[in-house]
Amino acid sequence: MSQAPHTAPATAGPIEITAADLPLHCPGSRTPAWSSHPRVFLRLQENAATHTAQAKCPYCGTLYEYRGALPGAH
Repeated sequence: MSQAPHTAPATAGPIEITAADLPLHCPGSRTPAWSSHPRVFLRLQENAATHTAQAKCPYCGTLYEYRGALPGAH
């Protein structure tokens, strides 16, 4: 099951995302209003060696990780 993007402490592990979470943006819909920041769309950077793609929010430091091949349009 996919975990919806949300603001997490920078020290927390990556939040796993799926194709349903694309286009990826932070903060997500579950972010409490008190910890929100301006919405920023994030570009996933692929790592062919680990078959993952990651993006880090420049505002809150939340790390997002996508496992597997990215959809063609991303």
